[in-house]
Amino acid sequence: MTTTTSTPSASPPDSLRQDARTIGLIGLAHGSSHFFHMLLPPLFPFLITEFGYSYSELALLVSMFYVVSGVGQALSGFVVDRVGARPILFFALACFATAGVLAGTASGYTALIAAACVAGLGNAPFHPVDFTILNKRVSPARLGHGFSVHGISGNLGWATAPVFMAGIATATGSWRIACLCGSGMALLILAIMVWNRDALDDRKGSWTQGAAKGAAAVAAKPEHPMAFLKLSSVWLCFSFFFWSTCSLAAIQSFASPALHRMYGTPLSVTAMVVTGYMLCGAIGMVIGGFLVSRVERLEKVISMCLIASAVLLALVGFGVFPGMLALVVTALAGLGIGVAGPSRDMLIKRAAPPGATGRVYGTVYSGLDLGFCLAAPVFGAMLDANMNSGIFFGSAAALVLGVVSAGFVGAGVAARTVRPATA
Repeated sequence: MTTTTSTPSASPPDSLRQDARTIGLIGLAHGSSHFFHMLLPPLFPFLITEFGYSYSELALLVSMFYVVSGVGQALSGFVVDRVGARPILFFALACFATAGVLAGTASGYTALIAAACVAGLGNAPFHPVDFTILNKRVSPARLGHGFSVHGISGNLGWATAPVFMAGIATATGSWRIACLCGSGMALLILAIMVWNRDALDDRKGSWTQGAAKGAAAVAAKPEHPMAFLKLSSVWLCFSFFFWSTCSLAAIQSFASPALHRMYGTPLSVTAMVVTGYMLCGAIGMVIGGFLVSRVERLEKVISMCLIASAVLLALVGFGVFPGMLALVVTALAGLGIGVAGPSRDMLIKRAAPPGATGRVYGTVYSGLDLGFCLAAPVFGAMLDANMNSGIFFGSAAALVLGVVSAGFVGAGVAARTVRPATA
């Protein structure tokens, strides 16, 4: 006799509708977090004009954002596992709205630092929140697509923020109005999340890790909340995020001036390479969303894609392409990184012990914040030393180191899968 359990998926049409709704909401929320990474940087020229700050002083605002976000991200996973993801999501969006008001009413540097820190606090819990909700609310067959949308929305948030913030500041002649509009956008997204809160309730979901694993988790003796830190897979995932983010930081911040110096291409043209890189990454994530449910050894997909991107970036560094083709090749490197994205997120899910997903994602994704914090000054110093090709060689090398980390994680997951079957 077949028994039924009360899960979110009552019938295939209902399941599809519910999955699409949850994935869309999480995509919107994640896009807002990436948008607020860029709350202040597009306004730096306006802040220099009004306050006379140097770029070094303004760069500290970015560093403060990522320091608060990185520390908070590692800690927020514990909170998500204890109280649930949905209330933390609402809190994070409220922090973004507050940060926009603080920035828009700032009278000096201290207030801008406060705005950056509050925005970092809001950004901190997003990955534990997002992946906890996706893993609990989305059916296994569509989880890869959920990861794909999650990654794409982040890229779109990065791409939208400069146009939104600088565009409003230019149109109105006031960077303060731009900040307040950013705050209003966060409040609108918060209202959408509250209105659709039933689709975000992770307490009513079911872990999509398989019945056997779920039964084993129930039967197992409860572990200490910090026990997951003893798992080598957690720290290998952390290192993978650190290295892949170092590569991203090099391209996102320094590819444009490096290409300008190497090939003599106008800055107005080289500035488009980051947009192209992000768009190619978004296309790659769509492709990766279909691959992730069809491939067992995900680390192989990650390795092939990242190695291909590393080769393209190294060729640009060697100067084998003419100027415009070098820009195109740099942008195409984002395609491989995008394809690897959903496989990366699924690999972390498989490496996480049952019931500790929030803590694992919080710890692992703090490697992203650390990567941004440490890579920017290193690659900036290389550019100051006129080591222009080093931007691309360094980015490629970071991807290769990320491949090594992903390979070890995949091997560990495969060993864990085989062991019960042979016992």
